[in-house]
Parts: sequence; structure tokens; C-alpha cells
Amino acid sequence: MYKLIALDMDGTLLNEKKEISDRCQKDIIKLREKGIKVVLATGRPLDGVMRYVEELGLLDEDDYVVTYNGALVQGTQTNEILYDKPLSLDSYKELYTVSKQLGVNIHALTDSSVLTPKNNPYTEIESKINQIPTIEGPIEDIDPSTNIVKVMFIDDPKKLDNIIPHIPQWVKEKYSILRSASIFLEFLHKDVDKGVGVSVIADKLGIKQDEVICVGDAGNDLAMIKYAGLGVAMGNATDEIKEVADYITFTNEEDGVAHVIEKYML
Repeated sequence: MYKLIALDMDGTLLNEKKEISDRCQKDIIKLREKGIKVVLATGRPLDGVMRYVEELGLLDEDDYVVTYNGALVQGTQTNEILYDKPLSLDSYKELYTVSKQLGVNIHALTDSSVLTPKNNPYTEIESKINQIPTIEGPIEDIDPSTNIVKVMFIDDPKKLDNIIPHIPQWVKEKYSILRSASIFLEFLHKDVDKGVGVSVIADKLGIKQDEVICVGDAGNDLAMIKYAGLGVAMGNATDEIKEVADYITFTNEEDGVAHVIEKYML
């Protein structure tokens, strides 16, 4: 019996209008009535996911959320931090140097904002999705006490495709690198991914690995799909995700999450 389901947000639980369908909402309510835990696991910061947490009522004392692709795991009601692995300002500075060498746009996420040396359309997308402000300015002027959670190369999908093979080997060894969307390539602490984030919550709740379902669509979901007792790829998932998944459901426009819940949990 499955006791926990971890859901990616964009491209998975959310449709293309960034909404949770009525069917998915109703099924999640049924899960909660059965005592099954529902965990949102996202690349977004907490500010970018809380409206969905509230919409689904995931606000009990033992409800947790995986944010920043696993860099921060905390309680939605208690704010208890189970896992916290940010980067540093020095990381942002050295990755900025790499971004200039590769000719790609860059920004960093803090606890409450997006920092960018140069505003661009992709940073605006990040800001809008998460409803957090963009702060533009030289990296040298950033307050040393600023908490840098993750750094992102953001650009045209073809540009990212072209530069990825040229990322220096030392960068690949030092950071956890995830492709969360066609326009987003993320750099996180080496010990961070969604699989770690979900496992921390499962351990906290006394839930075994084989009692966990994880559902996702993109590269940043790979680790949690591999971790899960049942790893599920959305119908709209990348080929990489579909290849490692135990099951492929319908797309996010076809209530793929609801289909998984009804098939395996209800």
C-alpha cells in the first residue's frame, strides 16, 4: 500500500494555465481523508508554491514541502526545517564567470527574490511564475550575508543544449546540475535533488521507500522517480524520464496525476 505521493508542480500537477484541475483536487482530498500524505516537490521557492499548498489544504503539522529542487525541505504549517543545503555567494560569482565564458544568461534565487546581473526575458518568467521580485545589479554589490539557494543558467533551449557539453568538468563535479525546463539549467549543492528531499520527508514520517510514489516530467524529477517505490512519468515527460519510470501516465492536460491516484491509491 502506498502511503505517500510526491508531485512535481509545473508540467505535472499543474496544467498549462498553471492551475490544478478539479479532478486532481478532488482526488487529493480523498487521499488526505484516507491518511495518505501528499507532498509537493518543486524547483520553485516556498513563495512560489504556498498558494497551491493552501489550495490543497496541505497545512497539517506533519505536512512538508520540497522546494528549490530539494535544497530546502520544511513544514508548511510549522516551518520546521528538515533539510537545508543552500549554495554561497562565492558559488554564484564563480558560476557567473562560467556563464560569461559560455555566453549564457544567469540568475540566482534567494529566500525571497531573483538576483540577476542583467535582466532578461527568462528571469522575468522565473519572477512571474514564483511571484517574487527581480533585483538587477552587479554581483559585486550583493550583500555578503545574502542566502543564495540556487543558481540558474537561463536562456533559449537551443542555446542551453549547445552550451551544456562545454560546461567545465570541475563544475559538474562540484554541483548538482538539473535541467528543470527547456529554458532552465539549475546548479545546486552537490547533496541536493528531489529524491533526497522526498526521502527526508518519508523518513521523518516513518514511511518506507517502497510505499512512495513520485510523479514528474523533467530532468529535475529524475532522482525522485528513481528513488520511489513507483516512479511515474507524465505523458508529456522528457524521454529521459520516461525511460527510467515504472509507469507512464497521461499528460498534465489530461489529468495524468489524477489517473495515477485513482489507479494506484484509490
